[in-house]
Amino acid sequence: MPSDTPTPRLTLTSARRQPASGPGAAPPSRKARTSMSTLVLELRHGDMLIVNGAPIRFRSRTRVELTSRARFLFGKQILPAEAATTPARRIYFALQTAYIGNDEERAGGLALARDLVAEYRASAAGDDAKVLVNRALEAAEMDECYEALKLIRRVMRQEEAAGEPEAGLAYAG
Repeated sequence: MPSDTPTPRLTLTSARRQPASGPGAAPPSRKARTSMSTLVLELRHGDMLIVNGAPIRFRSRTRVELTSRARFLFGKQILPAEAATTPARRIYFALQTAYIGNDEERAGGLALARDLVAEYRASAAGDDAKVLVNRALEAAEMDECYEALKLIRRVMRQEEAAGEPEAGLAYAG
């Protein structure tokens, strides 16, 4: 995504379910007693959203409400393959694939992330970055890939701050 594209807005709303009442009504289940959350994304013309591996580009400004669990990334969270130019960016791209790819791609993305993290551990990278990369892989192994991506974005910012060659190309995360 070009850096001059505005960041999509993200809103979390909550809708409470009303339990059934009246004579003969079963007591509400634990699930019915808790509130359900929905996620509302405000996207602009040209924004990209990937949901469960399917890329969606918006032709006009819109609001999308996700009412159930889905694997998604949008806007500047999406790293194009050609922007995976540094060690942390390559790990991010592998974890991104493990998160939003189809079943086959997800398994391959996680395997690649394991290999890239092993290389990163053996590199001259700083200890703080290595800790974050290790935590990211642990999160991905527990199917918490979104959290893993957040951790790797921190390492990417460290690369950029350290003046890593090509760290600022094509991604404004």
